[in-house]
Amino acid sequence: MALRCVVVDDSEQFLRAAARLLGRQGIDVVGIAQHGGEAVDRVARLRPDVALVDIDLGEESGFGVADRLSRTAGQLAVIMISGHGGADFEEVLANSPAVGFLDKSDLSADGIRRLLR
Repeated sequence: MALRCVVVDDSEQFLRAAARLLGRQGIDVVGIAQHGGEAVDRVARLRPDVALVDIDLGEESGFGVADRLSRTAGQLAVIMISGHGGADFEEVLANSPAVGFLDKSDLSADGIRRLLR
């Protein structure tokens, strides 16, 4: 059974590219969202295994979205993503509900699975 995923990012271009890439690598991207409200809705309706949440969602903090998702979707694993290195966010990541961080340039099914182990 394929891992079911929702991707949350304010860039429509990134959402499309990530969905294609992960789909080719065996991850079932069941939904995409560009902001927190959409993310909560998609996760509630689609019940994915994992949500990839961009740290910077424009005017909205990805960490705030991760908190909302973890409170409303029990078994959901949240992975934070960003085009900026994870070292910049180590302290905030450690205090978040996220299971880990992936740089967008390193996004892959293997990277997601490694963080979920």
